[in-house]
Amino acid sequence: MDNYKGVLVFGEIGDGKLTPITIELLGVGRKLADDLGEELSILLVGSKAGALAQEAIACGADNVYIAEDSLLDAYNSDAYTQTAANLCKKVLPSIMLFGHTDLGCDLSPRLNGRLGGGLSMECMTLSIDSATKALIATRPVFGGNAHATMMSKSARPQMATVRAKVFAPAERADGRQGKVIPVEDKLDASALKVKVVEKIKEQVEGVKLEDAEVVVSGGRGMGSAQEFTKLRELANVLGGAVGATRVACDEGWAAATLQVGQSGKVVSPKLYIAIGLSGAMAHIAGCLGSKYIVAINKDKEANIFNVAHFGIVGDWKEILPPLTAKFKELLSK
Repeated sequence: MDNYKGVLVFGEIGDGKLTPITIELLGVGRKLADDLGEELSILLVGSKAGALAQEAIACGADNVYIAEDSLLDAYNSDAYTQTAANLCKKVLPSIMLFGHTDLGCDLSPRLNGRLGGGLSMECMTLSIDSATKALIATRPVFGGNAHATMMSKSARPQMATVRAKVFAPAERADGRQGKVIPVEDKLDASALKVKVVEKIKEQVEGVKLEDAEVVVSGGRGMGSAQEFTKLRELANVLGGAVGATRVACDEGWAAATLQVGQSGKVVSPKLYIAIGLSGAMAHIAGCLGSKYIVAINKDKEANIFNVAHFGIVGDWKEILPPLTAKFKELLSK
């Protein structure tokens, strides 16, 4: 176990840039590495990954491992797992961090299956135990009703996926110095069992749901597809995105890509406005990380009020129009 040192972040690239979750991972990774008195490293993959090495160093990385291979341009489970596993066997990180994204949720358990060491998913806090130098991770359980603290006393590397917007982004320092280290291992295309045939980019109107600082969500209580569209006006006024419960999506009032919850997307906006939704635990699990939750529901016993910071008991049809008008007035000043 003494051979394992440092923190390694698996970096994600989107539209030619480090994704927001990667910047957040570098922020928390830097703190963990400093607490251990060890180095922070990041693995970047893809034929154009080298162009982002200095960006990663400016955001706190001491070492940037670059796997420049066109086979890594699009996510491929076999290729990414093989590349990350080979690097981990060489550099022996004590801790490895992933975003709790589609990529991270697929890659991290595959990698953990090869390397062992333990994996904590969807973490909301990370810290170092001063006595054992082990990673302490806190994650929601029972649909967000409780938090579990996880720690691996001996197995390494310790892996964790991290919720978006839980940790502050890394502070950029353009003068930082670091090492850029090419990954020499080459992938054998014939050994890959999966091939990416086509990549379809999701068309998003306005702000992307998981990136929005304000989310306005509706549920069964909205009543119909026509009524559900009224959420858009408030979301537009606030510069936010529209979300939905599973029922609203199943009814066809909203696209499946807008579903917030355990079987949908996990969001952590500054403001989450829940309108006409009861607050099923599966839904709450997807929005519990919000800084402020405001609930509007005519049922004063609705479960959503148990997690809301502010609540309005009443008919949303009477509340939403003046609320939207007031926001318009305040934001126009």
